[in-house]
Amino acid sequence: MMRHLLRPEGLAVGERVRFDGQIRVVLAVSGRSITLSDMCGEPRAVPPALLFADDGFAVIDSSGRMPLPPVSLLETLPQPVLEKALWWEEHILEVLHGLPPDAPQGTEGKPEYSPTRSLTARERAKAAELTASGHKVSASTVGKKRRRYETSGVLGLADQRPVRKTPTYGAVDDAVVAAMRQAISEAVDASTRTGTFLLWRTGEILKATEEGRGTQLPSRATLYRLLDKLTSGTHTTGSAVTRRSRAHGAKAPFGELPAFAPGEVMQIDSTPLDVLVRLDDGVTGKVELTGMIDVATRTVTAAVLRPTTKSVDASVLLARTVTPEVMRPGWIDALRMSRSVLPHRRLLSIDERLEHAAARPVIVPEMIVCDHGKAFISRNFVASCRFLEIDVQPAHKGSPFEKGHIEKMLNSVGTLFTQFLAGFTGRNTDRRGRHLDKQPLWSLLELQELLDEWLVAKWQNRRHDGLRDPSHPGRPFTPNEKYAALVEACGYVPVALSGDDYIELLPAVWRVVNDYGIKIKRRTYDSLELTPFRRQHSGVKAKKGLWEVHHDPYDVSRIWVRNHHGEGEWIQAAWKHLRRVPVPFGELAWDHASQGLPEATEAEIARRGCHPPGQGPRRARSAGEAETHRPGEAGRRPHPGRRSQYLRIPGRSLHRTPSRRRPRQGTNHSPR
Repeated sequence: MMRHLLRPEGLAVGERVRFDGQIRVVLAVSGRSITLSDMCGEPRAVPPALLFADDGFAVIDSSGRMPLPPVSLLETLPQPVLEKALWWEEHILEVLHGLPPDAPQGTEGKPEYSPTRSLTARERAKAAELTASGHKVSASTVGKKRRRYETSGVLGLADQRPVRKTPTYGAVDDAVVAAMRQAISEAVDASTRTGTFLLWRTGEILKATEEGRGTQLPSRATLYRLLDKLTSGTHTTGSAVTRRSRAHGAKAPFGELPAFAPGEVMQIDSTPLDVLVRLDDGVTGKVELTGMIDVATRTVTAAVLRPTTKSVDASVLLARTVTPEVMRPGWIDALRMSRSVLPHRRLLSIDERLEHAAARPVIVPEMIVCDHGKAFISRNFVASCRFLEIDVQPAHKGSPFEKGHIEKMLNSVGTLFTQFLAGFTGRNTDRRGRHLDKQPLWSLLELQELLDEWLVAKWQNRRHDGLRDPSHPGRPFTPNEKYAALVEACGYVPVALSGDDYIELLPAVWRVVNDYGIKIKRRTYDSLELTPFRRQHSGVKAKKGLWEVHHDPYDVSRIWVRNHHGEGEWIQAAWKHLRRVPVPFGELAWDHASQGLPEATEAEIARRGCHPPGQGPRRARSAGEAETHRPGEAGRRPHPGRRSQYLRIPGRSLHRTPSRRRPRQGTNHSPR
């Protein structure tokens, strides 16, 4: 019976073929013969019919040798199975090469395994040898082992049953798997539920589909095992924020914006601060922290505390980022820029204001990455960035990892700063203590100054694991050290904003310049330089002759009026009660101080606003009103021996009780 010949589509010079048990190279091709190389002597001319009829004939990939088999998988095999595979390897190598692998040099092989014999004859001889020694095998078995060895090496000779892969979802019906996948996808944007709900929802989905109506659900234990496999890494029954982030995040490999210079990429965000604060009206509440961080140096260029973040807060934060941090009264000299690792002398020649600046770098952003919060995509903030030629890049919705540096920084503030404060609440209600509102708490103004001092003293001088030199990865840098290194490496020159630029970023209102000055929220501002403009038309017809006034919502001590009759320069006007109030305060304090006093004068509101919460001028109590202060409640200093541990800010304890005494005229209001 004529055997069907499997002919290749074509055979070219240089291709490698298997013929007569050897790998040969095609040297010449003609209609009558094909010349092949021979390991034992002269090239051999073989008729095409004889070549294609050989049992072991095959065209080997001409791109090169076969890939190496996965030898490391041998470690997964049981020891008896591995020993059996190695035993087979010795015999297969003898069939292929005529000698066993451990034969001494100069040993002559057995005649029945000579390369001059056909591969089929050698396989029959090996089968007869093994059968005679007590291992009954056939020639076809030896042939199968030989082909597997040539394809997969020793692994092909091993019994795969002990390590055979099982189906991913076992014997569970595909309809059940599809229904559970749908239930999991529905839970992405929903509130977090338990696995019991997901199993119930899976059954409801099966009942609603034609393919699943006749499907029998497996046991409850099997369904839970299936749920564990399908929800692995998705946080379906865990954090809703993490679940949405993973579901809506990028499916392709993560990219990264390279930042090799200060300000090249900066990130901004806000988060509630886990601490109770005594607000300016005496009410206890929580505040939001809005901060901006530089990716290249991990410098926190500015951070602001407010009850609710607004667009004006983001603009003021930007203004503070691009202006030097001035030393505050009460700060020790160690916090000066001149005493730090920052290149103070070089920068001082650029900006003389750095002579009295604190050790916080001035960084002008090139790109700001933010989320879609109203404060960061508002017209006010975008206009300020456009004025400074800053590119605003909103992150994808539900992708907080795209601004992971600021997210991590805000979380670090909770562990490194907030938990050392009086009134720390913990991150959720499960971690919250009792009677926190009855403890002596920091005011918003005091807490803001403590945060500013902590950022300069602690954060900027704390080694950051993400700041490492690629040439010396074993040593982390501090933000100040990294800034100084990048200034030397990339020649970065921080062109800080001037005073006029800072004023331009502040919120604006339009007012009349009266004989007594300018009034904003029942506060009066005046200056001798406003004398030529009193009751005068500004020349801005669109505003009906009103004058443009810029003010800082965090400091009501002064305002700036644009000179529309000149070249647009700014005229500074001070609050007329500035010398009567010990410490200037912000608009929030003014608004709370004026509540309940609709007929009060400006001086009365100023006196009320300057007192700490719970203090102020005594009023006559009614007959039924009694003293309410008790030991341990707000307004009473605890025993000094009960103070908690100090945060490591030079000369400052964050857990000490805020002072309830009225500060002296001209002294620092912050607790020392």
